[in-house]
This record gives sequence, structure tokens and C-alpha cells, in this order.
Amino acid sequence: MTTAVVVGSGPNGLTAAVVLARAGVDVTVLEAEPTVGGGTRSAELTVPGLVHDICSAVHPMGVASPIFEELALHEHGLRWAWPEIDAVHPLDGGDAGVLHRDLDATAAGLGPDGDRWRSTFAPHAARAGALVPELLGPIAHVPRHPFALARFGLPALMPATVLARRWSGDPARALFAGLAAHAVRPLGAPVTGGIGLMFGTTAHSRGWPVAIGGSQSIADALAGAFLAAGGRIETGTRVTTLPDADLVLLDTAPDQAVTLLGDRLPARTRKAFARWEHGPASFKIDLAVEGGVPWTAEAARRAGTVHVGGRLEEVDAAERAVAAGRMPDRPFVLLTQQYLADPARSVGDVHPVWAYAHVPHGYTGDATEAIVRQIERFAPGTRERIVATAVRTPADLYAENANYVGGDISGGALTPRQLVFRPQVAPDPYRLTRGVYLCSSSTPPGGGVHGMAGYHAATRALRSL
Repeated sequence: MTTAVVVGSGPNGLTAAVVLARAGVDVTVLEAEPTVGGGTRSAELTVPGLVHDICSAVHPMGVASPIFEELALHEHGLRWAWPEIDAVHPLDGGDAGVLHRDLDATAAGLGPDGDRWRSTFAPHAARAGALVPELLGPIAHVPRHPFALARFGLPALMPATVLARRWSGDPARALFAGLAAHAVRPLGAPVTGGIGLMFGTTAHSRGWPVAIGGSQSIADALAGAFLAAGGRIETGTRVTTLPDADLVLLDTAPDQAVTLLGDRLPARTRKAFARWEHGPASFKIDLAVEGGVPWTAEAARRAGTVHVGGRLEEVDAAERAVAAGRMPDRPFVLLTQQYLADPARSVGDVHPVWAYAHVPHGYTGDATEAIVRQIERFAPGTRERIVATAVRTPADLYAENANYVGGDISGGALTPRQLVFRPQVAPDPYRLTRGVYLCSSSTPPGGGVHGMAGYHAATRALRSL
């Protein structure tokens, strides 16, 4: 029987393991940490009983993932839950851009910009079932739906600041800026518009749900599917030499692949990995908040996700500072309130609130106060409601997950070069050498909890047999 070892149990590693095991391969997953999950773990970080997500929190790409659907993860306990409102981007004075799953409801709330918002997203949302699998594939592939991809792809190459010119009001422009800021790039950079289009499209097609019970539920469902297929998982096992197996799949950052492979790694791949650019870091705080966050914009009190950053120009300025290695006074903050969709995460009237700010790569300062100030700016009185806080610096994130180099949770900067040639210029970007494949978020289609990098690497490994 063909044997395989998967190093790392993030969603990509576990997905790869399930695909291989269901194809009849004898598969073992090795995980350095005590529990599986990588970026999909949950724990009690503040008040006993409160469920916090350690890294990933809201899952628009998870619910839209073709491989998650194919693996029937619901049979292994995964359940999604949606908040009343997907996302809100508050502005000073109480105004806000409000992102509903319903496109017409979103357009209605954007006033004069509503029609342009509808015309921007309606064609993509209507064909999301065909479009999303194209976006979650390798850049170099023969599209099954070329017209849907071309219609999306041409404007997606633009900077977010250029695409945002189609809207005149701050609510619509800020709402799009918050979507595009998930690129963790200055909004004037190429392809940031595409990130905004992608997240808006997923919102208006499948919504932005959370996993009931915490993001750990995704990892547990994948692990359940893998074990049901005959696989084995060994936790607390840190891999320092390349495992002996017919196939080895690495759910790791490129630098770990270099260390494990040594001279077995082709010179051209080693050079490509030496040029690999890690992106800005995340500085995360988890809050236990009595009564929830008292947002001035009422819609934000019902939103699963709140993008905290002010007007488009402010978000862009913060992202430009971070890219230049400077900590902004007013950072862009991504905040989630998963308990609104999954109330069992709370304890009485004390609720878990998840938030992180974009900070420079390897940032060693303390961004806690800057994050809280940004929240207070749009929700005065929050500070008095905080009963406990847990902080994770970029160094902490890296210590807990070796893929988060310098606090970069995205698997590498989303530069145009690394978007197209991720992680190397090669017909098969996943293959490192004979029998060894990279399957982490440093490979196409990049970051996010969708398992597609693992799926693509595993299918290519199977073809090699």
C-alpha cells in the first residue's frame, strides 16, 4: 500500500489527508501542537466557559469551499450559523456601511450609491457557484467557466482605491475598503480591488457564517472524516527531518520546507523560497465584554463582523503605514462577534469579542491600547464593559503556529508576484521534488479556511502515482 505523511494539521493539511486516505493511501498526520487545527482552534482564553477562536473566526470561504462540501463535513458534526447582519463598517457620527447577505437590502442602505453597489456585485453573486471554484484554484489553470472568471478578473486586477471611485458616499466607499483591507496591503496596490470583490461576492451569495461551537469544529470535522477513512493522527510530534513515506505533504511555511528537505530541494525552488516575502503581522486581543460592545451605529450591534477603521482614506493610510514598517496611531481593526450567531459561546451576559489589528511584520510593541481606542472611537463605553483580556502578539502567534512567520497569518504577502507565482514559478506550484508537496496557505489559492490548497496538492500527489 502507498504510504503518506502529512506534516501539519491545519485545514489544508487535514483536507489533503482526507483526500489521500479516501483514495486508499495509508496516511499519518503529524502535528507539533497538542491539538489539531492550525489556524482553526478554539479555547477558553478569558473567562471560564467563554469560547474564543484562537485565529480564524468567520468563514465565508469555508461555507463556499467546494472540497468542504464534497467531504460532507456536516456528517462529522460541522454546522454553520449566520448572524443577522454579515458585516458593518462604522463611521464617525454613527453612520455606517452595512453588508447584508441580501444584495437589495445592502443597496437600499447605501442611498444614492445603492444602484452602483448592486450592479457591481449582482453579476458575480448570481454566478458564485461557478466563480468561487475558479477563484479557489491555481492561478494557472484551464477555467471551466471562462466568461464568469473574465468578467470578475479584469476589474479584480485594479487597486481598491480605483474601484471605489464608482461610489461617492463614505458608507459605500468605507464598506468596500473594509472588504479590500483583508488583503493586508495598501488599498492603492494592484489586486486589492479583487479581494474586495471576492469578499463582497461571498457575502451576497453564501453569507459570512461562523462554525457552531467555535472554529475548532471545522478541524474536528476534518479530523473525523480523516479517521473514518482509516487515517492516523499523532499530536505533540514536531517533525525535524523529512519523514520516510512514498508521499510527504507539508502544511508548512516555505522556510520549514527548506529546512526539512535540505539538499533534496531543487536549486530553483530554494532560490524562489529565499525570495519569499512574508506579509504584515496581526496583533490579536480577545475580550470578555459584559453586555456586548455598545456600538454607536445600531446595525453593528447585530453584525457578526465589524471593520473598524473609519473612512476609506483612513484605512488606506493605516495599511500604507504598516507596509512601510510603521505602527499607525489608528490601525485597521477586524472585530468579530461570533456569539450573535452562536450564543452558546457566551456565559450569561458576558460575551467573547475577537479582534486583531494589522501591524508591521515582526512588530514587537504593544498594540492593545491602540485597538481598544479604535473600538472606543465607534463604541464609547466599551472599556468599562471589558472584564477580561487575552493578548497575542505577533511573536505569540508564531510561537503557537510555526507557519505564522513574524506574525503573518496569511502565509505570505499578497503582492502581485506572489499572487501569480505562489510559491514558485512552476507548472505544478505544489510539487517540491519527487514525492514531496507543499500544501499550506503559501500555495494557491492562498490564505483562508477553505482546504483548497490541501485538495490541489493531494490530487497532484495522487496523479504522480
